[in-house]
Amino acid sequence: MTPPRKRERGLVRPYVVTDGRAHPTRNTLDLVTLVTAVSNRPLSGLSPEKRGVMELCRGGALSVAEVAGHLTLAISVTKVVLSDLIDSGHITARASIPKAQLPEAQILQEVLDGLRSRL
Repeated sequence: MTPPRKRERGLVRPYVVTDGRAHPTRNTLDLVTLVTAVSNRPLSGLSPEKRGVMELCRGGALSVAEVAGHLTLAISVTKVVLSDLIDSGHITARASIPKAQLPEAQILQEVLDGLRSRL
């Protein structure tokens, strides 16, 4: 899979990309939220930025930050574009694991030490 061609900065203003909106329809998207393309959705009628997101996410899940980086878009613009694609059913989003649910570093270190001792 080849990433979409990057445009020169400044060719399209952010408010054009977001249809003049400054805020996404979903407040649940953060930098580490994972997004994946829905494979059976048509790309016709989508803006170049939305098509770029679809092409990127067809290869597997990417974080909001990764999508923004690949498309060289501001995070705020990326969140608006992703919200639109979620609303239209083109992509799905999965929240990252909350820090409270992650095991403590000490437990992980003990598991790692135990695995190393068996080698």
